[in-house]
Amino acid sequence: MMLRPGVFLQDRYEILEQIGSGGMSVVYKAKCHKLNRLVAIKVLKEEFSSDSNFVSKFKMEAQAAAGLSHPNIVSVYDVIDEGKLHYIVMELIEGITLKTYIGRKGRLEIKESVGIAIQVAQGIAAAHEQHIIHRDIKPQNMLISKDGKVKVADFGIARAVSAQTLTSSAMGSVHYISPEQARGGFSDVRSDIYSLGITMYEMVTGKLPFEGDTTVAIALAHLENVVVPPSVYNPEIPVSLERIILQCVEKKPENRYEHVNQVAGDLMKVLMGPEGTQEAEGGGLNIPISTGKKMSDHTVEISPRELAQINGRIPKREDSARRQARETAATRKPSAREDYRRTGRKKWELEEELDEEPEEERGGVHPQIERILAVTGVVTSVIIVAVLVVVFSRLGGLFQAGTGLLGKETESQTQASTADVTVSGDGESLDDTQVRMPRVAGLPIGEAENQLKENYLKIQYEYVDSDDVKKGDIISQNPEPGQVVSRWSTVTVVVSNGTDKIDLSGMGLEGLEVSVATKYLENQKLLADVTEEEHETVEAGRVIRYEVNQADPGHPSLVPEGGLVHLYVSKGPHVELVPVPNLEGKTEEDAIAMLGEAGLVPGNTRTEHHESVPKGCVISQSGGTDGMILPGGAIDYVVSLGPEVRKQRYVASIDTVYDLSNLIGPGANSASFTVMVRLHQVTNGQDEYKTLTEPRTITGDILLPVSYTSIESMNGTDVGEVEVVDAASGAVLKSYPLTFFPMD
Repeated sequence: MMLRPGVFLQDRYEILEQIGSGGMSVVYKAKCHKLNRLVAIKVLKEEFSSDSNFVSKFKMEAQAAAGLSHPNIVSVYDVIDEGKLHYIVMELIEGITLKTYIGRKGRLEIKESVGIAIQVAQGIAAAHEQHIIHRDIKPQNMLISKDGKVKVADFGIARAVSAQTLTSSAMGSVHYISPEQARGGFSDVRSDIYSLGITMYEMVTGKLPFEGDTTVAIALAHLENVVVPPSVYNPEIPVSLERIILQCVEKKPENRYEHVNQVAGDLMKVLMGPEGTQEAEGGGLNIPISTGKKMSDHTVEISPRELAQINGRIPKREDSARRQARETAATRKPSAREDYRRTGRKKWELEEELDEEPEEERGGVHPQIERILAVTGVVTSVIIVAVLVVVFSRLGGLFQAGTGLLGKETESQTQASTADVTVSGDGESLDDTQVRMPRVAGLPIGEAENQLKENYLKIQYEYVDSDDVKKGDIISQNPEPGQVVSRWSTVTVVVSNGTDKIDLSGMGLEGLEVSVATKYLENQKLLADVTEEEHETVEAGRVIRYEVNQADPGHPSLVPEGGLVHLYVSKGPHVELVPVPNLEGKTEEDAIAMLGEAGLVPGNTRTEHHESVPKGCVISQSGGTDGMILPGGAIDYVVSLGPEVRKQRYVASIDTVYDLSNLIGPGANSASFTVMVRLHQVTNGQDEYKTLTEPRTITGDILLPVSYTSIESMNGTDVGEVEVVDAASGAVLKSYPLTFFPMD
């Protein structure tokens, strides 16, 4: 039932407003008057409250999360059964989901993304330490409060590690699901790490790595497609962060991180790197607060049929025993489970979907329509069974007069049915055991299946690679179109796996910066060759076009792994170059004048000594290519200072000791000082110093040696002094004058 504002639960929780609705539950904002705080209450919908299995599933979320106490996990306060009302009382987070936040910003800043990812990883780690796997990590299940705290929510499909099983259905949001979940295999902590990696990818790029028109297409992409490095879309991503993300989203679990704590640790290193530091938790996030009331985003269950398509395990041909068992099952009285499936929603799906998408957002399909379709399916099954009975009765003589199981009445019905025939377009007559083979070659596999079923035919699959036929489309069929075949006979179709080559047509290489395009090709295990050419409209440094080395003329965009791709990169529009004048040997004044006459300007200039080039003349120059340069270009040059004049060396020496006890007096052996020895000279009124002995700590009863045999003058003068200095205060303790002598 719907709870209206003002209703009290347990004489304690006052309902304030509805803030969300899912497939099985409704979420309300409420006030706990006992503890005077706001809470969120998730209530199981009335239509499921009478089924103990659904109630048990609903409580699973509370049981999974109740034992988890962590600042980055939404807390569960209580789980209550009140008659037919079943609900969970949880922490209320005033804020928005990470998905909404990404949608508003396009993509997040690097430090912001890493800070959020660390908080999420810490929350997941707390669950893993309690042997709980979330199995539905995605931005929709990450709530950001007003103060920037990030919390992991919705343990509705979580599983205890010890209870994990291999199932025929796969749970989780298909855009974030791990390959092993998509395949219906075992889930462990590394499945959550994969989903966290996809979430980090979306934060830093604003994109999902895998998109598709159907659930199966996206799931297959997780299993087969290479993840485009996030730096292709966001060059600001540090290499260290990209490595973390790519290791998280490895296809094979054994190639990922073993524990989410390792992810958090590496993320912390990124955050504390050279780019700066930032607190890992809370604060500093510029987060707009949502005023809307919808909080959910749906979790998708991959159906058994879709799972079969993903694994390439669509049944090919039923053996006779299995077919007989299926036909027997079709005629028996349905079980209670099957009866429920005929009259309502699919129970096994509802058991796995604790909090699916709101009904108003499920593509406009009304639950009543689903019931009608379910009943229609049952009726169709009954009709098919009836046809099978008639066909087998003719082949096996079950209904012959006087001897059949059903007696004379059945015989007359059979004879009447054999009088019905169908005349084909070419005049050939078909009885009701025959059908003309339709054309399915060229159709997508789904349409081919439907068409063959409509013509009472079974289907068997073979898969081959093809450069010409789109993946999932039918290449050929046997029997050929137009042939007359028996109903329920098997049609073998050859399905395209798509090409095993890499298709460059959808990569959008044209217009990319050459460094991005080259890196992208390297990530696809392709080689890149760059040729520059002028172009009037394409910006310099961007790809104009590409060509594949030894490409098939029919498929110019397909290239095998390791193939060579020629990138033609723009140098910008054509510009007439001007000759560079020869400045060497010219005075700097003349060189500047020559550059001006040529329409050029001086670039970087410097000076150096030269034995043969007179002072003030140009020694060398650089700039331009092959003696040509763009108008207005800069030419660098070096100006001579003439031959280097050797300076006279002056050297002094000293040999003495300094007794610190004279300074300290009694008790000198118990006092210590950090002292240093330096040379002091004055040049043009400015003090200059050079360290002779580095600072060291000695006691006051030690004689400090001041002995140097060759002290060279710093300024070429013949006077100076050696100073003993207190390194802590800078005070000069003792000074010794020096006289320097010229040296050859």
